[in-house]
Amino acid sequence: KMQKILIIQTAFIGDVILATPLIETLRLQFPYSKIDFLVKNGNQNLLINHPNLNRVLVFDKSKKIISLLALLKEIRKEKYDLVINLQRFFSSGLLTAFSGAKEKRGFKKNPLSFLFTKSFDHTVNNGLHEVERNLALIEDLCKKIFKSPKLYPSASEFKKISSFQSKSYYCIAPSSVWFTKQAPKSVWIKTIDSIKDKNALIYLIGSSEDFNLCEEISIEIKNIEVKNLAGKLSLMESAALIKGAIRTFVNDSGPLHLASAMNAPVTVYFCSTSPSFGFGPLSDDSEIIEVKNLSCKPCGLHGYKSCPKGHFECGEKLL
Repeated sequence: KMQKILIIQTAFIGDVILATPLIETLRLQFPYSKIDFLVKNGNQNLLINHPNLNRVLVFDKSKKIISLLALLKEIRKEKYDLVINLQRFFSSGLLTAFSGAKEKRGFKKNPLSFLFTKSFDHTVNNGLHEVERNLALIEDLCKKIFKSPKLYPSASEFKKISSFQSKSYYCIAPSSVWFTKQAPKSVWIKTIDSIKDKNALIYLIGSSEDFNLCEEISIEIKNIEVKNLAGKLSLMESAALIKGAIRTFVNDSGPLHLASAMNAPVTVYFCSTSPSFGFGPLSDDSEIIEVKNLSCKPCGLHGYKSCPKGHFECGEKLL
């Protein structure tokens, strides 16, 4: 009955990764269906080689109206049996509501949810992980639920990082878009200094914008070899590298979810946010480090450019 399915998640890297259990679950339930996935421009490489997807559609937010109209035309032409909208904004609601799909599902927080066939609650800080909130949209359709996020780096991406795997190594992703979600530089230096195997390599990873921070950290380290790979690897190459690491240390940010998707050992520093929001690690071997019993923590669902209180104790007191 569900021959053609579309999943919509046009938010950030982590949000797309935490939507991948829907792909696996729907594939188990509907093994012969064609499953498409809509992401915003820049995130398509996360899914381009996914073996359970038929097609990845791209929403170019830099050309919002033009892209939106073109996508709506394309989606209506496909005649989907089911559209699942995980995003809670008007643009995705528009694509869902007027998709022409036989069944349209999404969250009640979407302003156009009244036009969906079924709409569901999305409550943060109630103990549920975001993966569970997403899966609630299809659990009545599926006999088995696949709860683990999963990415599929290609053979060429694994080959690219093979040259970095000549010896055992750790990965460190020290940066975040938001200041209050990023552990201070001193925390990363202490983390690296605490690694007992001084023969191992330390790879600092991130985007090209993170290069300077990674360089500052590497200069401070004297007793173990550190290499700055910021800006030198794609997202999927970073995921492949994380998979082979002894352990990866991250903030509450995108690399955390890369580690979860590769089921890699991971330690997460939560500064201003909280794992209770539902975005914590899902690897079998995972550790959360945070400062507890702070009256001001968490100070919001997302990060800030500076500490609202001016002291940033949730970061400074991590280690």
